[in-house]
Amino acid sequence: MKARLAASAALALGIALGGSGCAMLTYQATTEKYDASDGVSADVGALDVRNVLVVSDDGEEGNLVLSVTNTSTDDETLSVQFVDEGDTFEIDVDGGETVSLGTAEEEPLLIENLDAEVGGLVAVYLQAGSAEGVEIQVPVLDGRLPEYEDLVP
Repeated sequence: MKARLAASAALALGIALGGSGCAMLTYQATTEKYDASDGVSADVGALDVRNVLVVSDDGEEGNLVLSVTNTSTDDETLSVQFVDEGDTFEIDVDGGETVSLGTAEEEPLLIENLDAEVGGLVAVYLQAGSAEGVEIQVPVLDGRLPEYEDLVP
């Protein structure tokens, strides 16, 4: 009788470990950082640049959409340069603050000589203070999607 009880307990323990143990050993995709929207992201020094994209109807003039969070207590300036066009913009971000540009509620950051293909990518170089800059490939989207139709310049 004791052997039967011990066998039942061992079987129950084996089923419990087998049913839950795979989560301990399996790769967890939720630990990976990714861009949850159509834009791209980058970290430049103390600045977290998120959801960067350009909205344009014709590829000639565009609206730069982005969000920048300053993770330090010092004021920082983000330099945004369109590599092929040469246009450069400076964005001031106070310490601990977030700045969003190009949204329906915020002032658009217009790129007048974009010269990009809608649906393609444009190279953008980001630099903040003395931190090493980073070049990212930013998608150029049009206003076909409802969430972007109000952002077209």
